[in-house]
Amino acid sequence: MTTDPTEDERKGIVQNITKQAYWHVSSCKPGHGVDKLLDDNLETYWQSDGPQPHLVNIQFKQKTKIKDLCIFSDFKVDESYTPQKISIRTGINHNNLVELRCFEIHEPAGWVIVPTRDARSNPIKTWMIQIAVLANHQSGRDTHIRQIVVHSPTETSSIFIDPKFSSIELASHSSCR
Repeated sequence: MTTDPTEDERKGIVQNITKQAYWHVSSCKPGHGVDKLLDDNLETYWQSDGPQPHLVNIQFKQKTKIKDLCIFSDFKVDESYTPQKISIRTGINHNNLVELRCFEIHEPAGWVIVPTRDARSNPIKTWMIQIAVLANHQSGRDTHIRQIVVHSPTETSSIFIDPKFSSIELASHSSCR
């Protein structure tokens, strides 16, 4: 689950839509707010300040396809502040969120790529994503997350894709003279 989130961006498979969303966190320590999740600096971090679960809410202006979420955590640096159990929830707004997946990460040291797929293995389409930190390593109370990146699949317009015809007769009409 740990890899480089920019690899698929460089290949043109996904696009980074992180900054196209409105971000909100359930709580934060002064100087460690939601802006630290989006500053492209792995040395800074969001730090929660309150009871669990710790929430990161990501809302889009329109229904958006999401291929994966990339979360950067470092157990060696953050120790008991490192998330261990995470729930990913999706919906239209806070009132109708449904859990997409719940998982545990053990002593992460870098990027954790979380695929967001529906029952047919297609990227989900949603208005909102909520990342809920349910537990930390070593029973820690507050949490640190250093970066979050949201990827959408790169769409290819159908006008640029050559049609595949099943008969010679149809194929003969596929181009202009």
